[in-house]
Amino acid sequence: MPEQASSYDTKHAKTIDQLIAHIQKRKDFLGANWVTDDTEDETEADGSRKPGVDKDSVRFLDYACGTGLVTRALAPYTTQCVGIDISENMVASYNARAENQGLSKDEMYAYQGNLLDKEHPNPAPLSDANFFNFDVAGVGLGAHHFEDPDFAARQIAARLRPGGVFFIIDFLPHAAADGHQHKSVHTVTHHGFSEERVREMFTKAGVGKGFALEELGNGVVFTSMGKNGQDMKRKVFIARGEKA
Repeated sequence: MPEQASSYDTKHAKTIDQLIAHIQKRKDFLGANWVTDDTEDETEADGSRKPGVDKDSVRFLDYACGTGLVTRALAPYTTQCVGIDISENMVASYNARAENQGLSKDEMYAYQGNLLDKEHPNPAPLSDANFFNFDVAGVGLGAHHFEDPDFAARQIAARLRPGGVFFIIDFLPHAAADGHQHKSVHTVTHHGFSEERVREMFTKAGVGKGFALEELGNGVVFTSMGKNGQDMKRKVFIARGEKA
């Protein structure tokens, strides 16, 4: 496996831990009907559901999932996480971690695929029922790589059930000269998004209901991702909305 995918989590562990903490702190802000610790009171000792208890599933689509940062943040509050990424190596890393945790494919699994190709917007491998009707769908730090974020938002929102929650985590506007310098820098097509721009994106995608945007603290330090491999501090937001 190429170095970038295999060593990504280790190299950027401090940044990943920061982001996971920020996301988990804002799970109520996201507003999904998450699985909670109360679930433990609804199961028998062997893990089976107690009679008369019907706990809804919470299915999460992690688009442009990479090695699974956002999945790891939200997995404790879901019943199924499905990742999609264009990179075979990132998908392999995501799945290796899930397997090492003893999780089944029904609980956490990623697939190589692309929903953003306008010539093939509904690829056959991602067209069966398992890839629709998600309760939550999100993109973590991927939107600034998308050529057409509006199209991307529509495509991902189409995979949500009515009333499902869509969110993105990305950079607030910044100077182009401040671009991150890891191997994917050449794919950066947007130097951050303003709240107005994100609201417009959500509205066009049909997920503007209950729109809200929140900045993650006073900025996030991205280790070894600035110029000349230096650390880079960037203002990061999380935005959410619901599918009508």
